[in-house]
Amino acid sequence: MLKEIYTAAMGMLPQQTRLELTANNIANANTTGFKRIGVFEQSLIEARENLLNNKGEAEQADPPLDQYTDFSTGSFQKTDNPLDLSLDTKGFFVLSDEDGNETFTRSGHFQINERGVVVNDSGKALQSDKGDIVVDPGQQTAGLANDKTAMSISINANGEVYANNQYLGAVQVVSVDNPQTLQRTNGMEFQAGDTTDYRYLSPTEVNVKQGFLEGSNVNIINEMVTMIQLQRSFEMGQKVITTNDGTLEKSIDIGRVS
Repeated sequence: MLKEIYTAAMGMLPQQTRLELTANNIANANTTGFKRIGVFEQSLIEARENLLNNKGEAEQADPPLDQYTDFSTGSFQKTDNPLDLSLDTKGFFVLSDEDGNETFTRSGHFQINERGVVVNDSGKALQSDKGDIVVDPGQQTAGLANDKTAMSISINANGEVYANNQYLGAVQVVSVDNPQTLQRTNGMEFQAGDTTDYRYLSPTEVNVKQGFLEGSNVNIINEMVTMIQLQRSFEMGQKVITTNDGTLEKSIDIGRVS
């Protein structure tokens, strides 16, 4: 009976991981630029060792599941905000924090901070071939839709940024040959790993769409179906454990009486 309980528990652990990641995908279904997280069986544990409750190297060192990022393109949403950008090509926008650390993202929702720098929601600066994209505060006069969005900014398909017809630079875009080596820093941003192979694209190699945002690539219907299936599988494992635990308890009681 202990073997049955152990086997059921081992089967429930991967299901729990899948449930958590699926729930995270559903929670970010409306997050701009979010890339879905998937899971796969990292290694197959030998059935005999599993049933005999012998801990093998695979169980000790490696989790039964590993995760990956689905980098497929999400749907484009028109916003008409001049600082909302999307890439109609493969690649990532380049962001830089105050320490000069670069991250990559497909989330193109930007704004102008109090220093005139074009930044994302977390305050990281959008990079161009000239570094930070800075709008002269003197140009931010009557052309403001609100305190953070300049209506005078125009960005063409090559990513060239103009403020009141003054050239500010070309939006920097990187192409990553092995995106699975990128390290996720949050739902929308990624950092290059030691083996990441990437290069900066020239303006003629990109296709930037101004006034559009790339939505999440999560298919909410598929995720909900997966969630229901996982919940049912998890509940079956719970029933197996509960049934065997009850049987084991009765056996112990009988042994005490006899």
